[in-house]
Amino acid sequence: MTFAAQIITLYPDMFPGPLGHSLAGRAREEGIWSLDTIQLRDFATDKHRTVDDTPAGGGAGMVLRADVLEAAINDARGAARGVMPIYYLSPRGKRIDQEMARNLATADGVTLLCGRFEGVDERVLEHFNIQEISLGDFVMTGGELAAQALIDATVRLLPGVLGNADSAVEESFSQGMLEHPQYTKPAVWNDRPIPEVLQSGNHKKIAEWRRDMSDEITKTRRPDLWEAHQKSDPKK
Repeated sequence: MTFAAQIITLYPDMFPGPLGHSLAGRAREEGIWSLDTIQLRDFATDKHRTVDDTPAGGGAGMVLRADVLEAAINDARGAARGVMPIYYLSPRGKRIDQEMARNLATADGVTLLCGRFEGVDERVLEHFNIQEISLGDFVMTGGELAAQALIDATVRLLPGVLGNADSAVEESFSQGMLEHPQYTKPAVWNDRPIPEVLQSGNHKKIAEWRRDMSDEITKTRRPDLWEAHQKSDPKK
């Protein structure tokens, strides 16, 4: 079954963007996943196609209106099929991670609401039980780029997208750790040789070296991941 991605946005022309290239683009052409953009302004009720208004209680910026959002979300839900969670891309949301992408890849699709301005009317999030998710601890002008990042991370995990299924198993975060260093030809570059163990042909020693390097890199660069790994694996 094709994984379906629905995007509610004020800027549908931003899609597919990077998703139209490389593995994601090829997978879309092959029908492994589909993309449907929903123009929020199509659900405005006035001749100016107004989708926002001033914040209740005062303050800077504009807020996307609840009635317009409701109409757009209902339209998306009407076209949805199977299990398709809905997320709102927001700086205050749960951080997107590899586990989220893996879980999403098992669904039938996803609906992503891309915010703009000062955000959306809170009542919409409550009414539709929409989970907020975030690309990181920074603020962007809208949710479109974050939506593309999540879709890319998810699509590459769909069956048939990666040429080598083992790639998804060995990469960073697949086991809660950062990936070991990678090397290729030439064997010596700028007086820097490939580590001897990788050229030994001894697969057991290579696996041990990669595991040790993964441990060291994770401890040094992401002590939070290392601490979590320690708790989950008492043998460490």
